[in-house]
Amino acid sequence: MPNQQTDLLIVGAGPFGLAIAAQAAHLGIEYLVAGKPMDFWRRNMPPGMFLRSSWDWHLDPLDVHTIENFLKSRGQTTAGIEPLSLQFYLEYAEWFQKQKGITARPLIVERLDRSVENQSFIATTNTGEVIEARSVALAPGFRYFPNVPEELKARLPAGRYEHTCEFVDFSSAADKRYLIVGGRQSAFEWAALLVEAGAHSVYISHRHDSPSFAVSDWSWVEPLVDRMNDDPNWFRRLSQDEKDTLNRRLWAEGRLKLETWLEPRIRNDRVKVLPRTEIIKCIDQNGELLVTLSDGQQVTCDQIVLATGYKVEIGRIPFLANGNMLAELDTRNGFPVLDEFFQTSVPGLFITSMPATQDFGPFFGFTVSVRASAKRICKAVKARD
Repeated sequence: MPNQQTDLLIVGAGPFGLAIAAQAAHLGIEYLVAGKPMDFWRRNMPPGMFLRSSWDWHLDPLDVHTIENFLKSRGQTTAGIEPLSLQFYLEYAEWFQKQKGITARPLIVERLDRSVENQSFIATTNTGEVIEARSVALAPGFRYFPNVPEELKARLPAGRYEHTCEFVDFSSAADKRYLIVGGRQSAFEWAALLVEAGAHSVYISHRHDSPSFAVSDWSWVEPLVDRMNDDPNWFRRLSQDEKDTLNRRLWAEGRLKLETWLEPRIRNDRVKVLPRTEIIKCIDQNGELLVTLSDGQQVTCDQIVLATGYKVEIGRIPFLANGNMLAELDTRNGFPVLDEFFQTSVPGLFITSMPATQDFGPFFGFTVSVRASAKRICKAVKARD
C-alpha cells in the first residue's frame, strides 16, 4: 500500500521542477515534489561560477515572482546584475520557492512503475516510502547525462579523470597541473576558476578552433520559447533543414562564443590553449599523467577534466531503468518521444528539461524554457482530472 497519494508527482526540484510546482499550485492541482531543491546546482556546479542566463529568464509561469521583483525586494535593480552568479541564482530560487509556498520532499525516487490495475504510477523512494500518483512529471535536467565519449575513456587511466559536473571542488587545486578536454564555455570557466584557486598550470585541448570572446545575443530566444504556449508544435513542424539552421544559430551563440567577462581571467601565463588537438595516449607514470596529443605535443599533468558536455540517453535515468515502463516508452535517438504537452507514450508520464530538446528545440537545455513546459504540462494534468 502507498504511504501517500497525489494527483501529480514532480520528480526533480531544479528550475523546471519548481516552475511546474508553481503552475500546479496556481491551477489547484495537488502535487508532491520529490528532490532536494536546486541540488544539482548546489552539488555539481562550482562556487564562483557565473551563468549565461539573462535576468529575464525567471521561473514564474505567472510572471509575478520574477528575478526583477526579487531584486526589487532587495532594493536592487537589473542594472549591472549580469552576469548572474551561481550564488545569486540559488538565492533567487530559494526566494521563489518561499514566495510560492513550494515544499519539496528530500526524497530520491529509486523506482518508478506504472500500475496495471488503475493506470496510476507507483514511486518507491530511498526511504522505503511509496507514493502513488495519477500523473508524473520528470524534470531530470542534466544530472543523468554527462557525456564521456567511449573512445576518449579508452585512452585514459581509470580514476584519473572527472567530468566537469563531478569536479567542482577546487580547494586542493593549488600547485597542481590540469588538462581540460573541451573547448566551450565550461572548459574555459573551469580553467579560470582553477587558476584563481592556485593551480600551477591549466591546458585546454579541443579538436576545433577556439571560440571567440564575444557578447552573445539571446534576445531572439525568448519569443520563440513563448510561442510554445499557443503553438506548441511549431518547432516539430519545421523541416530538418530549418531545425538544423535554428540549432546552428543557438550553437553559434552558446558554443561558438565565450562570455567577454571570462577573457581577462583566461589571459594568464598559466593557461595554455591547444586548439585542433586531441588526446592520443595517456600514461600514468609514478602518479603523473603523461599525455600525447594529436599534434605530437606532450603534456604532463596531475588530473584530466572532461568538459565534454551532456548527451541524453533516457535509459540512464535509474528509476526508469529499474521500473516497468522503459520497454513501452517510445524513444528516438535516445530521447523520449513527446506529444504537444510533453507527454510520453505512457499516458500521464511527462518529461521536460534536456530530454525535451529533440521535440521542442534546443532551448529546453536552458532555464529560459521552464515556464513554457510548466504551462503545457499542467494544462494536460488538469485535463486528466
